[in-house]
Amino acid sequence: MEKLPFIPNQIYNRRNDIHKVYGGNWQGGICPSREFPYIFIFTGSGGGQHGYKDQWENKNVFSYTGEGQSGDMEFTRGNLALRDHLNNGKRVFLFEYVQKGFVKFLTELEFFETGYFETHDTEGKVRNGIKFFFKRAGVKLQIQPGQLDQTLLDEPRNPYKIIMPNSTERRGLVTSRVGQGAYRKSVIHRWEYQCAVTEFDDTRILIASHIVPWKDATDEQRLDVDNGILLSPTYDALFDKHLISFENNGKIIMSEEIEPTAYEKIGVTGKEKIRDLTFGNKQYLDQHRNRFAS
Repeated sequence: MEKLPFIPNQIYNRRNDIHKVYGGNWQGGICPSREFPYIFIFTGSGGGQHGYKDQWENKNVFSYTGEGQSGDMEFTRGNLALRDHLNNGKRVFLFEYVQKGFVKFLTELEFFETGYFETHDTEGKVRNGIKFFFKRAGVKLQIQPGQLDQTLLDEPRNPYKIIMPNSTERRGLVTSRVGQGAYRKSVIHRWEYQCAVTEFDDTRILIASHIVPWKDATDEQRLDVDNGILLSPTYDALFDKHLISFENNGKIIMSEEIEPTAYEKIGVTGKEKIRDLTFGNKQYLDQHRNRFAS
């Protein structure tokens, strides 16, 4: 692996330390350099006004919103440069704003995959956004690029062609259609490719669902990864019907509407415990338990 030109966690004056030395537009969010085989990307809280939302999905995967403040995002300019950076021999460096004009270098990233999501533009109008999923440079993930698309579609299509959804899916089960493809991928990356309960790890079978159902959620909640949970089919079906839920410590709760012997027949023991709940997960589980079939 090539030597990094920046020191992780060090603060840099964006204009003087980065762009005056290496080139690239010092005002943009995605900044390819003409002088060096580098692309600089910048993240920070200020992007929310344009419908941007960036975050670490897990310790090795970072999701980054494409550029474009008005209208649908397209694979042009910076977005195209990011998507094709590996083929073009470019390296991608991620920086985070710490204050105006100053950024902290986080890590080098490599393109993994993309997804579409529904967001707003600068004027508040709904539009189609592009979500990039990057992995830390040099890290090997448990899945391959494109693997998460295999069960999302029932017809072949160009992976970058947008198809508008015809109807709302059950529980907001996310498909690769606009507004849902990126969300489903975020949930799977967040749970590190395993059922949150059983650690079963075949992503073709796992179901990424909303804790607070799609039909009951706000627009923000529908795209909040904390509102997502990755489950194997048996647990997903019971969770969807509110026949099981989980305490904030992760312990399973089982409804008395089903006999203990019936639970045993489908492999549910009552000893299950969900792993790695975030504070946000717990808030949504509070709402799920309010509808629990006791």
